[in-house]
Order: sequence, then structure tokens, then C-alpha cells
Amino acid sequence: MQGKIVKTKVDKLQPGEILYDTEIKGFIARALPSGRVSYGFRYRNGDGKSKWFGLGLHGSITADEARTLAKKRAGEVADDRDPVTERGDARAEAAKAKNADKNTVDAVLDAFVKRHASHLRSSDQVEHAFDAYVRPKIGSKSIYEVKRRDIVEMLDSVADKAGPVKADKVLAHLRKAFNWWAARDDEFASPIVRGMARTKPKERARKRILTDEEIRDVWKALETADVPTCYPAYIKMLLLTATRRNEAADMSSAEIDGDVWTIPGERYKNKLDHAVPMTAQAKALIGSKPEGFKGASWFVFSSTGGKKAFSGFSKAKRELDIEIAKIRKAEGREKMPRWTLHDLRRTARSLMSRAKVPADHAERVIGHVIGGVRETYDRYEYLDEKSAALEKLAGLVELILKPPAGNVVQLGAAR
Repeated sequence: MQGKIVKTKVDKLQPGEILYDTEIKGFIARALPSGRVSYGFRYRNGDGKSKWFGLGLHGSITADEARTLAKKRAGEVADDRDPVTERGDARAEAAKAKNADKNTVDAVLDAFVKRHASHLRSSDQVEHAFDAYVRPKIGSKSIYEVKRRDIVEMLDSVADKAGPVKADKVLAHLRKAFNWWAARDDEFASPIVRGMARTKPKERARKRILTDEEIRDVWKALETADVPTCYPAYIKMLLLTATRRNEAADMSSAEIDGDVWTIPGERYKNKLDHAVPMTAQAKALIGSKPEGFKGASWFVFSSTGGKKAFSGFSKAKRELDIEIAKIRKAEGREKMPRWTLHDLRRTARSLMSRAKVPADHAERVIGHVIGGVRETYDRYEYLDEKSAALEKLAGLVELILKPPAGNVVQLGAAR
């Protein structure tokens, strides 16, 4: 039916009846099955699609108030605007504003670390990248307001402070966090795009191997550096066993059986148990059960009396680098080039080659898959060969630390 929408006519509407206003095209009052009357405005957008804009229920607003709202919507349509779309956008913005404290980059990173990154072996690296480089630059920004320019400027800062490789590592961690959030938020689109990386994959591949002099500097600095008591032995274990950072840090007494340390597959990169023969030098670094520890198994390298594995890598490494710098400066030498803990593993592999360890045996020591080995895996396969390789490595390290007269390392003595 048609007529001017006024209270008297609205009150007479029966369920299912619709009253079309004769003054404002598209202004409608319709009686719902429940008997309540809903006001609305029907129009067509620029694409010719019919849309309905709800104005409210009779009783919540009056007929006159609904008419005023209908006039406003009609004016918007006349100006080629789309009231429904604009209301949706307004509601989305209001929701963002209401949850502003929950939508900052800091909040997103907190959620990512808690629900995802905390379960990764590299969790400490992820958190350090966020804390040191991301949060100070864009942490307080709304996740919806971060622009590509913000990311680029942040990466510029990282590259200036720590180099392009570090910038790319930070970018990789942040990309994962933003993609993780995008999968949970319909409104968010990551501002990180291809082309933001500062280096190419081949350029990022590290080839750093410590020189003999640098090895001596590390050992000497470990004696005086302000680091946890377990740290010096831990660093030395990395070189003497050619293991990765977390593999050694998470070593527990339960994994050691006599002269063999078996790293379980669940925490080894190739997912297979990895047996590491322990030389006398390596065994000397393990120590005994922490005083007062009541459990049956404890973490060998721990700053909590064996309860938890050592994890303060970044802080301890900074202190070690500071001490190395002091030593070299006092001796009138240049600052030691940047190095990482993983460089010790690469150095160990190089030293085994210097000590004439067969390549296949050296590769097995560091857990690399050898082409052509039989399908059935035996963790103790080539144990004697690996033991011999690590003995040569330990012998060469001793010669490097205490070189013969003239500072010449006699490789034959390391065999």
C-alpha cells in the first residue's frame, strides 16, 4: 500500500503489510511477522543493485525520526554515494578504534609469539628481532595504519646498524607475523611486498670461518667475559662437537651414555637421532649433577641449576664480543669482524679438513646426509669414524690454542 508514513498509519499495519511513502521514494515501513514495524530505505547503487538500509524499529525511533533519516539517505544516493557501504566502513573503523590497544603492532607481535613463535626452536631469535628492531620503530602503530614506507624505513635502520643480512632476517620474521595475523583478520592486508629484501639468497649464504687467532681470542675472552658460568663450556662444546646452537644448549644428562651423546631426532634438523662421540676434551665440559638438583635428568648447560636449558644467547654473545674487542684493542689489533655461534660449526668442519679427516666422515659428524647410504638408519653407524674425526678436531684445536714455537700448527700431531 502507499501513503505518507505517519504514526497513525504505522500503528494499523498488520504482519506482512508494507507501506510505501509517497513523499520520499524508497522510504518504507513494513510489519514483521512478529507484529513489530521496521523502517527502511531502499535504493539502487551505481551498479544498479537494489540495497536496503535499515533505519530502525518503530518504538525505538518515531515515524518522523525515520523520515528524517530517510531524507539523509536519499540525499546521499543523489550525490552518488552508497549508504550501506559507507555504514559498513564506518562500523569497521569504529571497531578498529574501539580495539585500538589490541590492534597495535606490539599486540599482534605478542599474540604471534605466544601462539606460534614460542613453539619454534628459533623463538629467541624471533623475539630479539622484534624487541630490538621492530617494536621501537612501529610497535605503537595500529596494524591497519602500517604502510610500506614504514617497513622500508625500519629496514633502512636495521641495515645501517647491523647490516643488510640482519635486515632481511628481521623482514622474514615480521613477514611471518603479518601473514599469520592476516589469516585471522578480514580487515588486515600485509604491507610487506616482494622486493623489500636487501640481499639475494646467494649473498645471504654465510661463509664465515674463524681464523686461528680468532679462536684464541674467543677462548681468552671467555675467561673474563661477564657471562653465565655455563657459557664458556657451552661455546667450547659447539666447536668441539660441530653441533648447532640449540642442539648443544638443550643437551641433557639423559642423552649421554658413556662416551656417546645422542641428540634425539625430534630436536635434530634431519629428524633422525644423531650420535656424537665425546672426546676427552668435550666430556670435561659436561660437569657433574648440579648441587641440590633432585631430578634424574638435568640440562648440562643451564643458568638455573639444571632446571632449564640455557637460552640467553643474545646477551651473553654481546658480552663476549665486548670482551674480545677489549682484548684486541689492548693489543693494538683491529676489531674482530662480526661472527655468529653457527660460524663455530662451520669452523669445526673446516678444521676437520685441515686435520685430514675424510670428507664423508666429516660430513657424518655434522649430520649431513651422505648420498647412497642404505635406507635403514643406524644411529651408531660410522661411530668409530666419527670418533676419530672428532679426536683429530680436538687435537687441532689444542694446537691452535697452544701453538708450537713460531706459531705453526703441525697437522701431523693432530692425527
